[in-house]
Amino acid sequence: MKIPSFNSIANFISIASGVSLAGIIGVGTYVYVNKDAIIDDIKDAAVESVIGGMGGGAAGGALKSLPLGTPDLVPPSDQAKAPQGSSMGLPIPGSPF
Repeated sequence: MKIPSFNSIANFISIASGVSLAGIIGVGTYVYVNKDAIIDDIKDAAVESVIGGMGGGAAGGALKSLPLGTPDLVPPSDQAKAPQGSSMGLPIPGSPF
């Protein structure tokens, strides 16, 4: 088996580098030219994913059926509140507000 010369190895590396660079430039150019269409496609897919997860068919019907308030997220009025202006036992000064 003949050992390849340094020149042939260097030529192979330079060809591989050139092909890689051409691919990177090609993909970058494609993305730059079509960036608006790509962004619109991603937005449409995200909106469809969110609206499709709501169980509604069309966007209008799904959004109109949403509840106006979420009473389960409102804390009860009798819930104990943290004291204002205290450091809660920590060795730091209380809030100046």
